[in-house]
Amino acid sequence: MLQHWHEGVPDDRLAHLVKDATRSFLRSLQTRLARHDVQLGHWTFLRILWEKDGLTQAELSAEAGVMAPTTAIALKAMEELGYVLRKQLPDNRKSIYVFLTPAGKRLKAKLVPLAEEVNALAIRSLTDAHISIVRRSLLKIIDNLASDECIQDDPKRTGAAQSSARP
Repeated sequence: MLQHWHEGVPDDRLAHLVKDATRSFLRSLQTRLARHDVQLGHWTFLRILWEKDGLTQAELSAEAGVMAPTTAIALKAMEELGYVLRKQLPDNRKSIYVFLTPAGKRLKAKLVPLAEEVNALAIRSLTDAHISIVRRSLLKIIDNLASDECIQDDPKRTGAAQSSARP
């Protein structure tokens, strides 16, 4: 992959570089997580729950940016591993709440340093100034794309497609 970027397409679209950088980050983290028998897909949910334990399953899906069935499958596996507990609360029988177990909470001390190690590895030859520029640039790119009018006006995203299809 490195030779491809340096020689084959040095001026290729930024989106491709970001995608390959993301893949590299995830591959590196996945290798480290596997040593602790944790799947990469579980990492996102654990990370969210370490910050906000007791979310509903729907809130967890939204926070993770994945569909409800994906969340349900991951949580079922995580429950079987003893990392989370799903339950309904007496005052809200409609929603399913997700709580970390003591084992799920203990994973934080083992796994967060692995993510920090991957980040340190990724930036090891960059100066603080370069890191600051990359961070500001990526945040600006995210802001720019978040305000994309094409996304804002997408009928599939707003539900307008359903209402306009009715007579």
